[in-house]
Amino acid sequence: SYTQFSYKNLVIAPLTEKYHFRATFTLTNTGTVAGDEVVQLYIRDKLASVARPVMELKGLKRLHLARGESRQVEFTITPEMLQMLDNNLKPVIEPGDFNIMIGASSKDIRLKEVLSIE
Repeated sequence: SYTQFSYKNLVIAPLTEKYHFRATFTLTNTGTVAGDEVVQLYIRDKLASVARPVMELKGLKRLHLARGESRQVEFTITPEMLQMLDNNLKPVIEPGDFNIMIGASSKDIRLKEVLSIE
């Protein structure tokens, strides 16, 4: 893109269904021209009983913003995004903390919050 973007105010809120959450933040085009940004959602299980990737891409959205425009961006976090295969190869969601990360790429994380699962 030929412009710059700022990411602000990440909020994670539970939805009515178990293990469903909404992650919202504000994306602003802070540059001098209109442009596209591909925002990416990554999740990391901070302490799993089996080896897990450092971060997993779980969602992305391409947005076009005019110069100076701000937009509320929303991702829905589903149980499938939080689960893993245990030692018996069964899907489980383990209790604990998950890093929810939003950025322009895996090397450019702009926002991070912790989601705790009980």
